[in-house]
Amino acid sequence: MWPFNKQRHISEEDLGDLHGKVTIITGGYSGIGYSTTQFLVRKGARVYLATRNEQGTKEAIERLEKEGIGEGSLHWLKLDLEDPRSAKNSAEEFLKKEDRLDILATVGLTEVPARAFGPFNMTKDGLRDSMAINYLGHLVFTENLLPLLIQTSKQEGSDVRIIGVSSRAHTMIAPTSFVGKDNFNKSYGTSVVSDLHTYGLSKLANIQYTKRLQRRLDAQDAPIICISIHPGVVMTPSISNFLANRGPVVKQILSFLVSITFVSARQGAMNSAYAAASPEVRAKAETFKGVYLEPIGQVVKPSPQAEDERLGNELHDTTLEVLKELGL
Repeated sequence: MWPFNKQRHISEEDLGDLHGKVTIITGGYSGIGYSTTQFLVRKGARVYLATRNEQGTKEAIERLEKEGIGEGSLHWLKLDLEDPRSAKNSAEEFLKKEDRLDILATVGLTEVPARAFGPFNMTKDGLRDSMAINYLGHLVFTENLLPLLIQTSKQEGSDVRIIGVSSRAHTMIAPTSFVGKDNFNKSYGTSVVSDLHTYGLSKLANIQYTKRLQRRLDAQDAPIICISIHPGVVMTPSISNFLANRGPVVKQILSFLVSITFVSARQGAMNSAYAAASPEVRAKAETFKGVYLEPIGQVVKPSPQAEDERLGNELHDTTLEVLKELGL
């Protein structure tokens, strides 16, 4: 079902102690990212909010501090996921600041352009912005932080995790190929449903990448847990913006549907916080490695396309081609 599973909630008390741990949360200044940040910083983590909106992030940090962050700390890291080169530079900047990284949570979106609803545009590099931001930018950011994540995972008492937000929207599509940039940049149209399909393609790519990354890390005997999550159907700023731009009748109907099916950002953040910091995940590492979680902490089989090895290999090869074109 699309509505959030309201039978289980978590609080900070259900998460592990994060004192001395370093965390990066992309898009941590609003929506799911903001609430995930709040969960982790209150457990003592040193949290970097990776966004491109400096002013908005600093204002969010002030709000979080007023609401209480315990013994944790908050810091801004500039990150523009629309430009993969910028994502690489951001990771390199982080490596100058810290000598460990315990949790990388690609939880939120750095800006509204990565929304679930269009219009989706082409970036200056000729990439569909939904794929550039939701998939490729996060991939480049993660890959450049991977050596530090692996290094941290080898330290005594470490518990390193890589969490990627996907969406149940990935089940709405059934791509037949990821060969070439045309399939990489595929648009399903301009209607509301078509926008969700285009968005879902990027989220399917997220799951494919997370599963491949888990296999790579396992082959290296790196004790890192990689998880894809669906946060639930969450009321985020991008949804509010979408509703605000509808006609009065459509807006009234959609607002009613939203009120009975959508949940708050804090509820939506519970699944990402669980994946990132629940002791249960480490205790059952083999159960959680490379899986797709629905709220809260429920291991669910993703769509057949999200597990299709041929599609995964095609996505991998096309991604390498795109990165080569960009000089990365």
